Amino acid sequence: MPGRARDDRIDAAVLAATRDLLDEGGYADLSIGRVAARAEVHRPAIYRRWPSKRHLVVDAVAAMLGLDPTPSTGDLRADLITGMTTVLTAFRETSLGRVLPALVADLAEDPELSAHFLRTVFDTRRETTAKALRAAIERGEVAAGIDLDFVLDALAAPIYYRALFRHLPLDDRLAEQTVDAVLAAISPAAAGSPDARAARR
Repeated sequence: MPGRARDDRIDAAVLAATRDLLDEGGYADLSIGRVAARAEVHRPAIYRRWPSKRHLVVDAVAAMLGLDPTPSTGDLRADLITGMTTVLTAFRETSLGRVLPALVADLAEDPELSAHFLRTVFDTRRETTAKALRAAIERGEVAAGIDLDFVLDALAAPIYYRALFRHLPLDDRLAEQTVDAVLAAISPAAAGSPDARAARR
């Protein structure tokens, strides 16, 4: 439909303008008015799609990170490294590292916005990684009794920690190091060890 194509173009222009302005001035300086001027659209066109600046930033963050980053090809190590590298690259090559702390503060004060963030960014990405892990469990490559939520947290935590605190660089090896450490802990051999059995009691 012609109307739908026009909407898609407006959406893309607004999100691109938002990313550019976040790169230039950060979260605090962003406004719907500045986005409208940069995207060359009317403010009401933005408000019809996003009820607030914060909702717009959530969707811009989703676009920076990518929504389907972890493949499930049958090579779990390669798939997880691919998925974690997309996160690392987004933090290193976009304004995401500067935007996320301020956005997280807004999420803590706005339950509806937090739910939107979880649906749009967090849950969508997390489920693709969970799917790859479940497939590996079915193939016998990963122990069946793992705490899947903890494993998902462990895979992403080092990248987010460095991105937020900037105490160490987000170098290319971080995704590989993190994946290898997690896989060593959740392999069937590791899960069957006496130490692992004792830890689960």
